Amino acid sequence: MSATESPSIAARKAAVGAGPERGPAQRPVAGRRPRFSKAHLKEWAWGYAMIAPLFLGLVIFYLWPIVQSAYFSFTSWGVFGGQQWVGFQNYSSFMSDPQLPRAAWNTVKYSLIILAGIPLSIVFAALMNQVSGKYASLYRVLYFIPVVTMPAAVAMIWRWLYNGDYGLINYLLSLVGIHGPHWVSDDRYTVWAMGLVGIWSSLGYNMIIFAAGLKNIPRQYYEASSLDGAGRIRQFFSITLPLLSPSIFFVSVLSVIGGLQMFDMVLMMLGKTNPALAGSKTIAYLFYEDAFVTGNQGLAAAIAVVLTLVLLVLTALQFRLQKRWVHYG
Repeated sequence: MSATESPSIAARKAAVGAGPERGPAQRPVAGRRPRFSKAHLKEWAWGYAMIAPLFLGLVIFYLWPIVQSAYFSFTSWGVFGGQQWVGFQNYSSFMSDPQLPRAAWNTVKYSLIILAGIPLSIVFAALMNQVSGKYASLYRVLYFIPVVTMPAAVAMIWRWLYNGDYGLINYLLSLVGIHGPHWVSDDRYTVWAMGLVGIWSSLGYNMIIFAAGLKNIPRQYYEASSLDGAGRIRQFFSITLPLLSPSIFFVSVLSVIGGLQMFDMVLMMLGKTNPALAGSKTIAYLFYEDAFVTGNQGLAAAIAVVLTLVLLVLTALQFRLQKRWVHYG
């Protein structure tokens, strides 16, 4: 104890085990551990070990094929394999393809039809939220069945329903005096017909997402607005729609991606001998033709690269614009 130190301070230091006084440079900083301590290395090792399977799958099944496709898009393939560097010739051939404008328009039109189905999913999700008890689960299962059904089975069923001669849809239209068109053999109606099937197929998945978003909206907002005299329509546009905007944004991103990749409906519902196929092709179908029918792998890779870039640009644009209309609470 120094001469100027009081007995109480000395006793407190002795109680907490205080040692000799240290300067500021010698005093340890609370909560800071060595950067490469054994505990840190063990924690990092466990973290990397946990994400390794997912990372390997991402590299093998996604990133490496993208790199390979980008390389193959600058090559020309022979009949028995092997490739030769041709520069931008495949991209030039794709841009000068006379089928490209019609295929691009069909792809855009199909994507817009799918986007137009989002309000229908919101309405059905709101109606399903009103149902309670044992029937709620039954309705969810019924609406979700098209999502888990094989696309080939869906296409075959709707091909029969759309048949111009003996299909159920034209039969029902004939009961009210309407002569239905040939939905899947006339290229003026094929994209619309496939778009309706796309809405029907995605309805259940979108409803599950919107139903989850609706359940997260606090009921106090509706009670407070009711006290202020707001009706159901005002509540929907002032409370439900803004607070559901994150779910709407998520579904719109997935819908655009799925719409631009539309291929299976064209192949399954129309078939290769359909006279309407020439006017109903999409960008993804052009990729299929070049890759697996004509065997022009380099041109097919160029189409895949262009489609991937378009998807990236549109997705980035959607993320950019969502700041103006999406509300996160």
